[in-house]
This record gives sequence, structure tokens and C-alpha cells, in this order.
Amino acid sequence: MSRPVIRAHRAGPVGYAVLIVVSAILFAPFLFVCSIALSSQQTVATGRFSVIPTEFVWTNFVDVFRTEFPVGRFLLNSVVIAVLSTVGQVFSSALVGFAFARMRAPGKKIIFFVVLATMMLPAQITMIPQFILFRELGWVNTMLPLIVPNFFGGAYNIFLIRQFVSRLPTDLDDAAMVDGLGFFGIFGRIVLPLMAPVLVAISIFTITWAWGDFMGPLIYIDDESLMPLALGVQYLASTGSDLQAPPWNTVMVGSLMLVLPMIVLYYLGQRYIYEMNIIGGSAGLR
Repeated sequence: MSRPVIRAHRAGPVGYAVLIVVSAILFAPFLFVCSIALSSQQTVATGRFSVIPTEFVWTNFVDVFRTEFPVGRFLLNSVVIAVLSTVGQVFSSALVGFAFARMRAPGKKIIFFVVLATMMLPAQITMIPQFILFRELGWVNTMLPLIVPNFFGGAYNIFLIRQFVSRLPTDLDDAAMVDGLGFFGIFGRIVLPLMAPVLVAISIFTITWAWGDFMGPLIYIDDESLMPLALGVQYLASTGSDLQAPPWNTVMVGSLMLVLPMIVLYYLGQRYIYEMNIIGGSAGLR
């Protein structure tokens, strides 16, 4: 199997200077969030925040779990939704993508292009029909509308897996068929282990999306005990009365709880995302 040739380009002093300036600009809001999260109640009351932290009130990270809202439950709900969504998305997308790449069926290319065409539909168009469907199923005010659709795959993820599997030599399949393996045997024992890079990348994409999803829980969930952290942080920001500012240090602690796991996840899996960029740039529709 041939691999694409990657040519590295070294940035000169001007390039590094531009990258440093842009990185500092992009990092400033995150640093400001950290500064507010570590601020005292007196600073919150006066609103005198600074970009660079001047206070380090670490108890804010404990006090966030002592508010009138079940923040611990919010966090657990986010973990459940993200993990189950990832399992469903990876399994279904891997199976469908493998079928598009290896199975011979009439009209396969037409069906594949129809799947890709679904990416051109804005979410606002399907929002109301989906809500009516889930309401008729009795799934409103449950986690099911946020989890179950992921078990039917995503067009973009199916495309990635289809392109990845298309680049694997078919000799592996032929050798497996000689040994008596069928379609699912080839998929489970031969191709699935080789798909580890693309599956890890899809897992990162899905976890990131499910972890920070705000619109879905806002539409389908009313019960406070079922809300994920992305929606719970919004409730934390609305606890202040008309004459009192919201507890911004607590709100920013909740925001950091949303952001930091995704930063760590991206750092651990950036190699696989880089490999997916190479695949996307070197493979076309065949």
C-alpha cells in the first residue's frame, strides 16, 4: 500500500513571529476564563477582572459542586451521552463505510452520494420533523434523542471510513475468504484492526461534538437531573437575580470543566487527526 509523500516546510523567523502573535491572541480568552475562575467573591461583586490571574482561589473548583444545581450530575450526564454516542457512531459508521468500500451491490454509488448529500441539509430544516418524531416515540425529556441517532452513522464519518478502507489492498480480503471468512469475519478480524487511526479520529470528533452539544439538550430535555454540563453551565449563569450579577467565577469553573477534557483529548489524539488530514487530502471519490 503506497503512502502519500509528505514534504515538511520550515517556517522562517517571520512565520514563527506571526504564529506566536496569532497564538497569543487566541490564547488570551482562555487565559481570561482561567483568571475569572480563580477570582474571589469580592472580585466577582466588583467586576474587576484581569486577563492575567492575580488571585488563586482554588476552592472555587469545589464550590461549583455546592451550588443549588446538581453540577456533578450534569458532568455525569455529559459523560454518559458522549461515551454512548461515540460507541454508536464508531460502530455504525465503521460497518457502513466498510460496506460502501468493499461490497458489490447495484446502485451502491447512488446510495453513497445520497448519504453525502445529507451533509448539505442544514440542521434547522430537520429540527422540527425530528422533534415531532421523537415526541411521538415518547423520547422527549430523555437522553435517547441525543444518543440513539448516533447508532445510524454520520455521513462525514462514513465518508472518511470508506476512503480509508478503499486504500487498503483487496488482497487481504481475498486471503481471508480463502481461509473461510465471510463478510463480517473480514470486517471484524482483518479490516477493523487496520481502521484504528480513522476510528480514533472519529471518536475524538464525536466526543467533542456530544460533550459540547447545547442545542440538542435545550430542545429535548426539561428535567434538571438529565441535563448535560453544556446546558448546566447556562443555568449556572442565570442564577443571579435582576439586581445581582451571576457568580462568574463559578460559571467559568464550569466552562473550564467543559473545555479542559477536550483539550487533553485533542492533545492525546492529534496524531490520528493529522493522519486523517493526509487521507482526506490524498484520497478522492472512486
